[in-house]
Amino acid sequence: MATDNKKRIAIFIVTYNAAGTVRQVLDRIPPAVWEKVEEVFVFDDSSQDDTYLVGIGYKTLHGTTKLSVFRNEKNLGYGGNQIRGYKYALAQGYDIVVLLHGDGQYAPEALPDLLAPLEAGEADAVFGSRMMTQGGALKGGMPMYKFVGNKILSHIENGMLGTSLSEFHSGYRAYSCHALAKIPFEKNTHDFHFDTQIIIQFHAAGLRIVERPIPTYYGDEICHVNGIKYAKDVLRSVFEYQLHELGLRRYAEYEVPPAYNAKKSLLSSHSRLLEMVGQPPRQILDIGCGQGELAHLAHERGHYVVAIDWNAPRFEVDEFIKADIGSGLPFESDRKFDTIIMADVLEHLPNPLALLQAAHNHLTPDGKILISVPNAVHWSIRLLVASGRFDYTNQGILDRGHLRFFTLASATRMFKDANLEVISRITTPVPWEKVVPPAFTKYLSEQVEKLDYFAARLNPNLFAYQHIFELRSMGQAERT
Repeated sequence: MATDNKKRIAIFIVTYNAAGTVRQVLDRIPPAVWEKVEEVFVFDDSSQDDTYLVGIGYKTLHGTTKLSVFRNEKNLGYGGNQIRGYKYALAQGYDIVVLLHGDGQYAPEALPDLLAPLEAGEADAVFGSRMMTQGGALKGGMPMYKFVGNKILSHIENGMLGTSLSEFHSGYRAYSCHALAKIPFEKNTHDFHFDTQIIIQFHAAGLRIVERPIPTYYGDEICHVNGIKYAKDVLRSVFEYQLHELGLRRYAEYEVPPAYNAKKSLLSSHSRLLEMVGQPPRQILDIGCGQGELAHLAHERGHYVVAIDWNAPRFEVDEFIKADIGSGLPFESDRKFDTIIMADVLEHLPNPLALLQAAHNHLTPDGKILISVPNAVHWSIRLLVASGRFDYTNQGILDRGHLRFFTLASATRMFKDANLEVISRITTPVPWEKVVPPAFTKYLSEQVEKLDYFAARLNPNLFAYQHIFELRSMGQAERT
């Protein structure tokens, strides 16, 4: 049995017509890695040669009990074979699974470097990159047309996704099985652009990808990839993801639980909320803190920040409390805060009024509550409804996690029911930083955002993407 500090590791070797190379690949796995891993499993994708028999013979000859060899009855394709292998790794309860190719193109000697970040809990996936060492890919025999194609495709993909990977097209990878379980990899293509789709899924889910340099080796192995078709498939995958994120089309493979990251624009709800907090020092309660970016920024400004959510934040805060906010706040009645923040929270709750009332009870006499909610009658939602659609998306006003929808009037009525009055209200434009692909430059998104903000101020009901409210107890003005 594995101990708490020891990861259960497996190596997954994909093979197709690799009878002449799979034995050498197994030989080249370092002894220390053989000792560390629980299983090395080979999935032969219905090869037309003796790959499967060579694997069985290797196991018999070496008496390697850690080696398992399987053969697909039908050819599943490169992506389909990976899907089967990852499902196997998850079913066995492994913590880490490494993808290694049976054709010898990727060096098994690099396995310790790929495993290290995952074993240390510093990554959710580690990719071996042939492009991190300058000139290494060409010296290792990568054909010039593949080198140039790799560079161009990776540049486009980084620009569209906002990532900074040195290459998207290495098949040498190690994954946290916990991370794999969070994404619908089983819905990906069975073709070669499976590797691109799984990168997009990790990016969409906010999972951590780390790269490590690996040597490049091109020998006599047969390449089964149609380069032109592969390039088209890769680009199509990226554009389909963008359409999915905008809510214009739905693709099952990108139905990924989103990572709620703070918006950086000065006109965004997160930036405006931070401004409205005021000067330190203040006792702040951030309800539904998510990853904790907003709470962390307030903490860095000198405030004492208590963050509360179901999952621990990734960013540093002064105090974190794990709790289900839908069931109330876990504080004694005398615990009070100068500022209570609920950023994009109320729409996720079946009974937001109850949370508002609970928060009100923990407000200091001169305290304030800061709230942001999406505008359910934004022009984009009106167009969808007019066209007969109401499709949920990963993020945005129709985030599939939203249970309640608010207009300016309905939100104000709810605040009144909670014995809270609106002191000030501002609007925010669409977060174009998350809509416009980074390839179209930050300048473009900023200009579009400014124009949208101007429209939102003229007609909040139609153009405001979110409403931000500053609230205080009714009658507070009379007391002060």
